[in-house]
Amino acid sequence: MRPELGAFLGPDFPSPVHPTVVHSPNLDALAAQSLLLKRAYVQQAVCSPSRTSLLTGRRPDTTHVYDLIHYFRNVGGNYTTIPQFFKNNGYRSIGMGKIFHPGRASGFDDPISWSEPYYHAPDEKFRSVNFSWRAVSKDEYNIRPLPDMQIADNAIQTLNRVAPAAKSGQQNFFVAVGFHKPHLPFVFPEEFLSLYPRESIRLPDNPHAPVNMPEIAWINYITEELGVYHDINRLHATGAINSTLPDDVVIDLRRAYYSALSYTDSLVGKVMAELVRLGLANSTIVSFWGDHGWQLGEHGEWCKHTNFEDATHAPMMVSVPGLTDKGLVTERLTEYVDLFPTLVEAAGFDPLPLCPEDSTTTALCREGTSLIPLMQDPTREWKAAVFSQYPRNNYTVMGYTLRTDKYRYTEWPAFTMSPVYKPDWNKLYGVELYDHSVDPEENYNRFNDPQYQSIVEQLSSQLRKGWRDMQPPGTIRGH
Repeated sequence: MRPELGAFLGPDFPSPVHPTVVHSPNLDALAAQSLLLKRAYVQQAVCSPSRTSLLTGRRPDTTHVYDLIHYFRNVGGNYTTIPQFFKNNGYRSIGMGKIFHPGRASGFDDPISWSEPYYHAPDEKFRSVNFSWRAVSKDEYNIRPLPDMQIADNAIQTLNRVAPAAKSGQQNFFVAVGFHKPHLPFVFPEEFLSLYPRESIRLPDNPHAPVNMPEIAWINYITEELGVYHDINRLHATGAINSTLPDDVVIDLRRAYYSALSYTDSLVGKVMAELVRLGLANSTIVSFWGDHGWQLGEHGEWCKHTNFEDATHAPMMVSVPGLTDKGLVTERLTEYVDLFPTLVEAAGFDPLPLCPEDSTTTALCREGTSLIPLMQDPTREWKAAVFSQYPRNNYTVMGYTLRTDKYRYTEWPAFTMSPVYKPDWNKLYGVELYDHSVDPEENYNRFNDPQYQSIVEQLSSQLRKGWRDMQPPGTIRGH
C-alpha cells in the first residue's frame, strides 16, 4: 500500500499523479486519533523481508531474510516477535490473514507467536491469474465472500470472544488482522469502482527511468511479478528500462489499485467500529501499516522490488489512548523496525534493549527506536537518516539506500551471503543520488554532478557507517 491516503496527501505528494480524491475515510479517522508517520520507510520493499523485519524489530542483514523462501528462525536466529512478546507476557495472541508472509517463509505463520491456531480465510488461495484485476459483483461475493471479507468477519468474531476477559481484567489480547489488498491481483467488490470514475485517473507524469540511473537499480516488473497475469502477458511488454504499458492499461490498473485500497479501508472501518461497540476503543492500542509501497507506472516501473521512494515509503500510524487521542502528525524520518519497541513501551513494559552488533543468540532486542518520544513531541529532533536495502543478481549485489530529509543516496556493492552477510564497499555496481528538494519524483540521478561531490562524500560515509550512527539525539547509539 502506498501512503496515498486522505490523511497523507499534501507536501509529501507534490506531484499530481493521484486521483483528485482518495477515498479512505476509515483510515483517515484512525489517523485522526493516532501518531501519523508521514515519512515511514520499510527495510526492504518486498513482503517477507519487510514483515520479518517489522515483526522481529531487526533489519534484513540481521534476520538474513531477503526473499520469500527463507525463515528467520532457520537463517537468522530464534528471535522474539511482536505477537510472541505479548503472548509471553500473558496476552492472548491471535493472528489471521497475512501478517507474516504465509508458507515456508515463516514456518507457516510462526506458530510459536500465537496462543491458538492461526486463521486463514478458506478462500484465501482463490485468485485467478487470468487477470491482474477484477471487480466482483454483489451476486458473486454474497455467495462466495472475498477472502478479506472473511478475515474481517473473523476479526469481529475474535474481538467478541476476547472482549469479556479483557474488560474484566482477566486477560489482555493482541489481535493481528492482515488484509491482502491492495496486493495483486486487484480483486474487489464492484461498487468501489464508482469512487474512481475512469476520467479521474491520471497517468504518471514520469513514465521513464531516472536520467543516469544505473541498470542495477531496475527490476523487470514483467518477469518479476506483473507478467504472471494473462491480460498483461498477452501485451508482450518487455519490462525493460524505459519501456512501459499502454496508457489504457495503466489507467485501468491504477483505477483498480485505488478501488482495492478503498475496499480495504472499508474493512478496517468494520473492525474499528466493532472495537468501539464493544467498549474497547479507549483502552486498546491500534497500529496500522502496509508492508511496502507500490509503483504504479512511475519511472515506467510496477510493483515493488526497488529502492525508489515509491517502493520504500509506506503508510504507518499508531493510536495510543491517552497519548494520541487528538491526533498527531510527524514529518520526522521513521522506520518499520521502530514499531516493535513502540508497542512494548505503549503497553507499559520496560523498553527493549538495543541489539548488540551480533544478536544471533539474543532473543529479545531492538534495532529500531521507540516512537513514544514523538508522541510527546512530534517535531523533536529525530533520526537524521533511515535505511532500506534490496538484493540483485542472485543476492551477489545488495543495494543499500539512505533517506535523509533532503536526499536519497544508494550504493550497489557486491554482497556475500551465508555465512558472511556483508557488502564489499570496494566493488560497486552503481551509485544513485536524488535531491528531493528539487526532484521529489527521483527523475535525475545526480551522482556524477560536480555540484554534488561533497554531498556524495558525506552521504556515502553515513551509508557505510550504518543505522547505529543515526540514532536520535539522547538515545543510546549502541556501540
